[in-house]
Amino acid sequence: MESNKDITFNERKRDIEMANIVLVGAQWGDEGKGKVIDYLAARSDIIVRTQGGNNAGHTVEVGSEKFILHLIPSGILHTSGVCVISNGVVIDPAVLIEELNMLHRRKVTTKGRLFISSAAHIIFPYHKLLDSLREDKKGETKIGTTKRGIGPCYADKINRLGIRLGDLLNKKKFAVQLKRNINEKNAYLKKIYNYRPLSFKKIFDDYVKFAKVIKPYVADTALLLNRELKKKKKFLFEGAQGTLLDIDHGTYPFVTSSNSTSGGAITGSGVGPNHIDHVMGVVKAYTTRVGEGPFPTEFDPYHMELIRNKGEEYGATTGRPRRCGWFDAIIVKYSVMINGIDQLVITKLDVLDTLPSIKVCVGYKYKGKILKDYPIDTGVLDHITPVYKTVPGWRQTTSQIKRYGDLPLNAKKYLRMLESLVGAKIKMVSVGSKRSQTIMV
Repeated sequence: MESNKDITFNERKRDIEMANIVLVGAQWGDEGKGKVIDYLAARSDIIVRTQGGNNAGHTVEVGSEKFILHLIPSGILHTSGVCVISNGVVIDPAVLIEELNMLHRRKVTTKGRLFISSAAHIIFPYHKLLDSLREDKKGETKIGTTKRGIGPCYADKINRLGIRLGDLLNKKKFAVQLKRNINEKNAYLKKIYNYRPLSFKKIFDDYVKFAKVIKPYVADTALLLNRELKKKKKFLFEGAQGTLLDIDHGTYPFVTSSNSTSGGAITGSGVGPNHIDHVMGVVKAYTTRVGEGPFPTEFDPYHMELIRNKGEEYGATTGRPRRCGWFDAIIVKYSVMINGIDQLVITKLDVLDTLPSIKVCVGYKYKGKILKDYPIDTGVLDHITPVYKTVPGWRQTTSQIKRYGDLPLNAKKYLRMLESLVGAKIKMVSVGSKRSQTIMV
């Protein structure tokens, strides 16, 4: 007969094994979500990409091979499990087909394992062109967009001018929609940018060809997902970017064009919030961001070069060097609140191995006051001074450690301090890019 203690332990174990998890970045993106998704995907039946487009990349190392995926969930790299690109994602068909071809060349099976929402919106050449022209016109006030057409595509969606994947499969309907959009975009391009008109025929012919390749993967994914939920399947919802890039809750206007917080997983998939068991937030042991915008804890030149090189901090999508800085507990505490994060993953702990001392931002000084909470007004962020707590480093190699108890004492103290400051428990620590370099806490 089981004791109460045994029952509690077994219930917790079953809860973890059967959990539906939303995984979010809790900083400015690039937190190492790809590796964490890959790890969790092995324990999930369904992996769902819920927002964003090919303006983000997930990097996963499998043995000696490195895979960079921009649209297809990295769970596809496992031999089982169903992957879904849901309605909240915007899709560049050329990029999607390029990824499919790459996976097929490397003997990864997608047939019967990948499903794409017919309600997902499609990126067209005019989206990418407008993205680039607008960004270039802003000059010093640019926001650092990837120029992949993501924002203009989402704008058309909100303006009810978007063309969805299901529309692409209906040739007559697609022709009418595309002609309307190109006429409008050409008028805008000529009047505002004095730019030559785009060819309807060229774009139409290209996208009809794309549609033929993608058609076997198209499905009503909201219906598919909810049917699988009834079968008690285990779900992993993966987003792109990070909380501080969320269109509503991020450092606006230096943000992405979608909801990269946990709420985006709900609207972006068609799955009700009552089906979510845990929200897991991924953060680096330090902080990075790509592009423009406020960054209170940005490193001095010496630490910038040191950490950027050791952490290989270059964008998976654009190759741009990432800006690096000390861990900012204020923004992560904010992310925990906004997302409802109850589990944390700390990545790249090993990158800090050589530092004699480490700073952590525990507050912001603004007009003589100490702020302990994140100010939503980015005008305030431009004028704050970070308040740091300095702790001793561990100056030992952690990349080969497999158990939490074997981490250096100062590394464990650092991790426990982060838990205390942000208000969420650490579930996992990553000490390298390989699957095996993962420590469960």
